[in-house]
Amino acid sequence: MEHGQETMTIVDENGEEHVCEVIFTFDSEEFGKSYVLYHVLGEEDTDDDEEVEIHASAFVPSEDNEDGELMPIEDDAEWEMIEEMLNTFLAEEDEEEEEEEE
Repeated sequence: MEHGQETMTIVDENGEEHVCEVIFTFDSEEFGKSYVLYHVLGEEDTDDDEEVEIHASAFVPSEDNEDGELMPIEDDAEWEMIEEMLNTFLAEEDEEEEEEEE
């Protein structure tokens, strides 16, 4: 998986493939990992006002950067850092939308 990639396909525990929209990716020097935040496309029909379920995983890119392996996040400190990154990202998105409306 490459940084900047817009979609990815994941395989769930039942072997079913799901196409996901990548919200954003980032690297953490503190944890020495790369992370991806994403949501499953078609998971639910949502209006603009409804929340979508955002998933987060650590990922290890393959040598050719074409694919990679998603790893579960099991550390509370990592979750706190990811939440902080997501909140910052969402706040910046809101600011950009407000600027565009003016």
